[in-house]
Amino acid sequence: GSLCRGGGQWGGRRMMTPDGGQAGDGHKADAGESQAGDGHRADAGENGPGGRRLTERQRQREILRLLASRYQGIGSALEFQSPYQLLVATALAAQTTDAQVNKVTRRLFADYPNAASMAGVTPETLIPYIQSLGLYRNKAKNIAALAELLLFRFDGQVPKTREELTQLPGIGRKTANVVLANAFNIPALAVDTHVFRVANRLRLAAGKTPDEVEAQLCRLIPRRDWSDAHHWLIWHGRRCCKARQPDCPLCPAAALCPHALGESDGALK
Repeated sequence: GSLCRGGGQWGGRRMMTPDGGQAGDGHKADAGESQAGDGHRADAGENGPGGRRLTERQRQREILRLLASRYQGIGSALEFQSPYQLLVATALAAQTTDAQVNKVTRRLFADYPNAASMAGVTPETLIPYIQSLGLYRNKAKNIAALAELLLFRFDGQVPKTREELTQLPGIGRKTANVVLANAFNIPALAVDTHVFRVANRLRLAAGKTPDEVEAQLCRLIPRRDWSDAHHWLIWHGRRCCKARQPDCPLCPAAALCPHALGESDGALK
């Protein structure tokens, strides 16, 4: 079952995503929110807009509002024209930049645009297309087997459940969540290396594994905003909150961030 449960609703204005959908970039406090989940006040950036004192939950939600405003309208960096192409591109993206994956898939999808065209193709045939990527031999085996399985078990269509997706070769929970959210508009919050780092660093979560961070973020963020929040956190990690040298002066949430204020990074240690 999903680790992501619960939810509420962001208030404020809505933002347009690249496919024309809407995503929240603001929120209102829940009833009784003046007390955080554990009843304590925030340490980092305890004075919010207007000088008001923030609870920990209010601090977290203000950070999310700021990130939503900064990265509104920005979606996946991967290029795809179908759920199948997104599935393959995401599988190829492990330990590789999205930009490099896009270079590879432009040629790959020109010759093999769907599962039917790739099914039966040997990994050796696929290697020349993807050998510029890390782990290319294993990835070639996986996407060849993936196409075969999709064709014969799912009539060439990508399944729409996490349980079925994670049974496919080379597809883990993160990739399944990416496909659910971006191909089918099914609420899911994929935790990759950027989301894991940024969520812990901003103290939106305090998890030692991606599953722990996913569960905590999904309790914090309304269900309808899970997919968009994934993009807010990824793009913040890429553009500002980088692994080795975060650019805190450019961060819209620096005044609320424990790391920027010199506090512990918690689970990142």
